[in-house]
Amino acid sequence: MQMPHSPLASHAATPRELQERHRAEREGLPYLLFLDDQGRQVLHVLDDEQTRLSIGRNPANDVALEWDPGVSRLHTELERIGGEWTIGDDGLSRNGSWVNEERVRGRRRLDDGDVIRLGATALIFRHPGAAEESPTLSGPLPVPAFSPGQRRVLVELCRPYQDAQLAAPATNRQIADRLSVSVDAVKSQLRSLFIAFGVDELPQNQKRSVLATRALKAGVVSAQDFLD
Repeated sequence: MQMPHSPLASHAATPRELQERHRAEREGLPYLLFLDDQGRQVLHVLDDEQTRLSIGRNPANDVALEWDPGVSRLHTELERIGGEWTIGDDGLSRNGSWVNEERVRGRRRLDDGDVIRLGATALIFRHPGAAEESPTLSGPLPVPAFSPGQRRVLVELCRPYQDAQLAAPATNRQIADRLSVSVDAVKSQLRSLFIAFGVDELPQNQKRSVLATRALKAGVVSAQDFLD
């Protein structure tokens, strides 16, 4: 099965869709963002009174992905525990649930920007309020020197951002496939980049997105790099 990129990576948002996102960002509530079978944006807000959310192909689910045959009738559930949203897959689905292309086994906490894949459908979990509470990296953005190999990996990491600000960084597999190198080679280059950009001490689930954001803000990676 073809692994999807961010559901918004190739989506040209309409003014109404952008306004809908901005309103959700201002409110600071967590939400799911995905595209339906017609390519239209769907934004599902997780309000303060909600503690559980069912997702599946059955139209009775809170989020119904009726068009995707790879999604089970009841595929997965999101549950709020101690103020944190989690995703669980306890054998409900045939094809499994994936977060950032890692299979969910048991229950996993969701972080702002995580990409959930169910069947062939990808959903972005956003929690603007939680993002504001994350540690702020101060000081000037670094512009380190790096090798051609590191630069190629960095460009591919950032590539999904060329069309959507809410994109997730490319996965190791996506980078490896595009560059025709091994996943281990990509991991090795990323470890060096984490150190070079001063993000190696961040939690594992934040390193990639902060690295990509820093590279783009510093101008190390620009639109010209995505023209190939």
